Order: sequence, then C-alpha cells, then structure tokens
Amino acid sequence: MDLYDSTNNCNSIILIGYMGSGKTSIGKKLSKKINYDFIDLDKEIEKKLNKSISQIFTDLGELEFRKIENIILMKILSLKHQFILSVGGGTPCYYDNMNLILSKSKYSIYLKVPLKILSKRLYLKKEKRPILSNIDSINNMKEFIAKHIFERIPFYEKSNFVIESNRDDDKLVIEKIIEILKQ
Repeated sequence: MDLYDSTNNCNSIILIGYMGSGKTSIGKKLSKKINYDFIDLDKEIEKKLNKSISQIFTDLGELEFRKIENIILMKILSLKHQFILSVGGGTPCYYDNMNLILSKSKYSIYLKVPLKILSKRLYLKKEKRPILSNIDSINNMKEFIAKHIFERIPFYEKSNFVIESNRDDDKLVIEKIIEILKQ
C-alpha cells in the first residue's frame, strides 16, 4: 500500500537507534507492508567499497569511514522516491548527519530499546560486530553499551518520533510506525 504518492522524499522513513535495536529487521518488514524500497546504509557503504564495515574500519580507520558514510547518506537522502533507510548506530552522531536527516524527512524514528535487552541481543551476536567482539561478559556488555548510548542519546532524541520497544515484537513496532504515517 502506498501511503503517499509525492515525489519528494520528506515522506521517507529514517530508522535510527543503537546497534541491535532492530532497524534492519523492522525496516525490511515495514518495506514489504507499505511498498517502500528498503535501504541499509551500511550495506550501501559495503557495496560501494566492496568491503565489510569491519574491514573498512580496519583498512581506513573510523574517521575515513565516517566521511564515506556522510557522502553516501547525502546521496541516498537526495533520492526522489520514497524509501525506508536504516542508518548505522553512529551515523546521527557525526558531521551534521542528524540535522541532514531532519531536513530531508519528517519521519525520523528512534527505535529505543532498553539497555538490558540490547546487552543480551548484542552479547549473543558479538562476533559479528568487531567493536564488541572482545567483551567477555554480559555485565561488561551492559557497561560498554551504557557509556556508548549516553554519548549518542542527544542525537537520537532529535528524531521526530521515538518508539520504545521492550521485546522482540517487530510487528508491534511496525504497527506503531504505520500509525505515525497516518497522522
């Protein structure tokens, strides 16, 4: 179902949140439900450089990664069709990315997941995320995420909407997003 038929992407949906908050899984499911293209910023960066995000960090360093991320984000946000974009957990915190997102979409949505849930999710999949792979306990994971989120929350909370997700219920989050789109 197309909710809008404007050619301006201000109706595009930008999903923001910490890693493990469900941006990609929710974005993919939502895209099927409302017939918008789904774009994962990290996947676009990987395609452009033909390397994994962790390899880009290793080869080029975080500063160069953030420059590339900003350039690709600007290109995506200038698209003329509607889409759902999942951005990396750090994307809103660098350059002027959050203000850029706010200027290009009225549907920036922060998926806010409690620390306890994030810690469990990320600890179980820590090998897939180089920044977390050396964390040796769930308590150390909680401590790491708490510090990281504390730094990022001021950016995340600039989002137009905040959806709290307390469990693994993508369906409920998607319903909340669709309600926001109907307003």
